[in-house]
Amino acid sequence: LRRAHCGVSVMAEMKTADIRAMSEDQREDAVLNLKKERFNLRFQRATGQLENTAKLRLRRRDVARLETVLREKAVKATDAGASR
Repeated sequence: LRRAHCGVSVMAEMKTADIRAMSEDQREDAVLNLKKERFNLRFQRATGQLENTAKLRLRRRDVARLETVLREKAVKATDAGASR
């Protein structure tokens, strides 16, 4: 983890294997933190303070990766429960 300029802890680009190794609570916390960072980045862009606009794209994709893994785990859990 590294510190963003606004004080929100931020993760570097996340790999799917790392996301799968996290617990469900860690993944949910990471989604919340990334969404907060995206909000701050959008605000910086609107005020002309954002130097690296690619960060927006990276954070959006990180959130999508996390939500995809969360959804996969939820579907797998319901499939396992339904087959019994």
